Amino acid sequence: MAKGDIDTYQQDGQWKNRPEGNERASSRHDTKAEAEAAGRELAAERGAEHVIKKQDGTIGEKNTYPRERDPRDIPG
Repeated sequence: MAKGDIDTYQQDGQWKNRPEGNERASSRHDTKAEAEAAGRELAAERGAEHVIKKQDGTIGEKNTYPRERDPRDIPG
């Protein structure tokens, strides 16, 4: 992840969002859906990538904001 990208993950029974380079989470949520929404908003504000991890810690999804910044040349 690049500096400033947002990482959404589960730890200690809570879903958290942490910008890359920070030691601590910037937000904590009871559900994954709440954390994803907050992480998406943070990533969009920063023009960053949003990495959403599964409960086991593996990467489940990546989204780039703004979309034009996405390095993949895949239509759709």
